[in-house]
Amino acid sequence: MHSHLTEWVFCEQPTSFVDTEHPDHVCLLSWSLYGLKQPPQAWYQRMAGFLQQLEFRTTRSDASLFVYHQGTATAYLLLYVDDIILMASPPGLLQQLTSYDCTNANPCTRTQNLPSPAPKILVLSIQRLPSLSCRTNQPHSNGDSHSNAAASHDGDGARLLAPGAADAEQRAESTVYGGPRPQEAAAARRVTVTTLRGKHRRGEPITVVTAYDYPSAVHVDSAGIDVCLVGDSAAMVVHGHDTTLPISLDVMLEHCRAVARGASRPLLVGDLSFGCYESSSTQAVDSAVRVLKEGGMDAIKLEGGAPSRISAAKAIVEAGIAVMGHVGLTPQAISVLGGFRPQGKTVDSAIKVVETAIALQEAGCFSVVLECVPAPVAAAATSALKIPTIGIGAGPFCSGQVLVYHDLLGMMQHPHHAKVTPKFCKQFGNVGSVINKALSDYKQEVETRSFPGPSHTPYKITATDVDGFANALQKMGLGEAADAAAAAAENSENDGKPSENS
Repeated sequence: MHSHLTEWVFCEQPTSFVDTEHPDHVCLLSWSLYGLKQPPQAWYQRMAGFLQQLEFRTTRSDASLFVYHQGTATAYLLLYVDDIILMASPPGLLQQLTSYDCTNANPCTRTQNLPSPAPKILVLSIQRLPSLSCRTNQPHSNGDSHSNAAASHDGDGARLLAPGAADAEQRAESTVYGGPRPQEAAAARRVTVTTLRGKHRRGEPITVVTAYDYPSAVHVDSAGIDVCLVGDSAAMVVHGHDTTLPISLDVMLEHCRAVARGASRPLLVGDLSFGCYESSSTQAVDSAVRVLKEGGMDAIKLEGGAPSRISAAKAIVEAGIAVMGHVGLTPQAISVLGGFRPQGKTVDSAIKVVETAIALQEAGCFSVVLECVPAPVAAAATSALKIPTIGIGAGPFCSGQVLVYHDLLGMMQHPHHAKVTPKFCKQFGNVGSVINKALSDYKQEVETRSFPGPSHTPYKITATDVDGFANALQKMGLGEAADAAAAAAENSENDGKPSENS
């Protein structure tokens, strides 16, 4: 049996249980039955939510792969339809993670038991075995393809692993994510929601910056920023629109994929664009799933306020996806707000900001963005919440801050962008001026034929080959081309700069 049906499912009345007064009626299922309405998917969603409670996180490489990492303890869990493969180190972690009764409804620990139906689990323990020849353990075969592999031990009780498994703990992360990485990169652990909770608990500010493509993602990653937000602000700062409304989910996914290729350390959060989650909770969950599966994100952000948005956030969290909320000035609601206007400037408006933030927390959001609200309102919301707040134009009392990549770098120099660069943004650089000067210098050097010079013309051809090339061109009837080749070779031997009549 599977429970927690999220759809309306009807079936014919079972034999021997037909209502004689209403034989033509159908039954509305309260519980999902195996084989109906894709119950493995429903079970997967419940299991994924359970694993997140144990602080496992999903991976981009495989939706069925979950990773747990705390200090030196690491576990990898592969989740199939009704089978689980769990690898963990040290052995104590393995015992802790497998101390659940999967055969009945009674938990063996205080933690919630695994959801039904009972999965079959293949457990592999990973240990370092110095100076020990490892050999492959041959599982006992009883005709069941899901038989557990019993680990063999040597005389002193050490567990013997497959060849090469002794250093699997060191290579596991590189293997999981598709290839070897530099030692120093492996040392920089990926930021997770748990990481942010820890920083919030210790009172350490959280840094968030937007990114929209591979280069900006690489810069955000290199700077050690905690969270990289692929925001729908791309509509304005990348695509040149006056609002965030025109950008579609498909375009957002393109930005997400590019950022995911460039940022390996920060927590990746993708915005749900306007029009992809307002209709229903089902639409919201479907869009959020795409952001993770197709966009490679770790979490999603949505703008909350209306009860339907709160319900959408809750449904997405229940589907096993981390959600960042957004209150205050919500750019997707400018039609209702009357433009890009700050919120929380009156008593009623300020109370609404705090109440909405609390509602998003109760819906399961791991963080809430507070945009364009007075500092006292942001301070009150931060104090009232148990989750971190991320301020943008909300003063210094939030748990962290977020700015748009282009704004903080000072990239926007065109008059069009004066109206989309907010008043609250501090420019930490003047990159736009640097870019403009570089482009102007390039234009000038091309026009004066000083670029490319000898140092930027690295590919050579021998004098003998030049003569042969010129002769071949002459035979083809391309005398002017032959002369041009000979003149270019002569110039290369001198200063490499074309003559005025070239």
